[in-house]
Amino acid sequence: MSELERFQGRVQVGRKVKGIAAALLPFDAEGRIAEEAFAAHLRATRDAGLVNAVNMDTGYANYLSDAEKERVLALAREALEPGTPFVAGAYIEGRDGEIVDLYRREIDRIRRYDGTPILFQTSRLHGRPAAEVAAAYAAACAGLSEALAFELGRMFAPNGEIWPEETVRALMEVEAIRGMKHSSLDRVVELRRLELRDRVRPGFAIYTGNDLGIDMIEYGSDYLLGLATFSPEAFAARDRAWETGDPAYFAVASALQHLGNVAFRPPVPAYKHSAAIFLHLQCRIPTDRTHPKSPERPAWEREILADCLERLQQAIAGAAR
Repeated sequence: MSELERFQGRVQVGRKVKGIAAALLPFDAEGRIAEEAFAAHLRATRDAGLVNAVNMDTGYANYLSDAEKERVLALAREALEPGTPFVAGAYIEGRDGEIVDLYRREIDRIRRYDGTPILFQTSRLHGRPAAEVAAAYAAACAGLSEALAFELGRMFAPNGEIWPEETVRALMEVEAIRGMKHSSLDRVVELRRLELRDRVRPGFAIYTGNDLGIDMIEYGSDYLLGLATFSPEAFAARDRAWETGDPAYFAVASALQHLGNVAFRPPVPAYKHSAAIFLHLQCRIPTDRTHPKSPERPAWEREILADCLERLQQAIAGAAR
């Protein structure tokens, strides 16, 4: 059996998918965090059936101050009912201090708001032996009931690294780490991660971060996607169609993938401006402004995203019939 045939054998219609949306952080006309719009979008994502993830790359985790990250956590907790789960990024790149202590400081802050931490990679562990990486993560997550790891390609951020398989295996064996977001944008690498998971720790979740391959849910991945914040309701409709075997899945999935291909084209970090434009087109946020340090799209972006929105709305309307 070829590798391709083996991968195709993974497809399972009817699987219930767990979806997490990395929330865009919106700004108002004065460049301040648009707190009411942010809270409303978190609630809409929850009501659609997706889990929210804040202080992620989509939420400018690499640009926010400690005070701003704290405010985002407070807004998330206030917007969501007590007991409603959410994920939050633990980002330590560029900080002085011991790696474990830095992670623990971020984790403890997230836990104060009852969030689930997801550990961003740090360049200080790039290329280090698998045992060293796993030991750092295990020490940082000691005593936690749940944490996630984040494997991030460098097309997203320079602190990212696609780990060797032995490192992934070692992290899967850290009890507190219950899953991993995988953002290589490479289906084959992710499929091999899924096979490794099945051998090493079947209950371990692989959350695809491949906005250019959202069909990875067909092969056993769940998802934690920036693209999901563009339209959480559309992702929820797609997921329901997959679970129930509804052929409407294809139209909604294709429209979402078309949007992903447009929004996540190079330079990839500018997808956050695409997200802001798309949400502004839907009147969900007050402006299409981004963080001042974040790259922007060209002036014609609004026109092409309006076309993507129309196509997506048509697909959802067809699925509802």
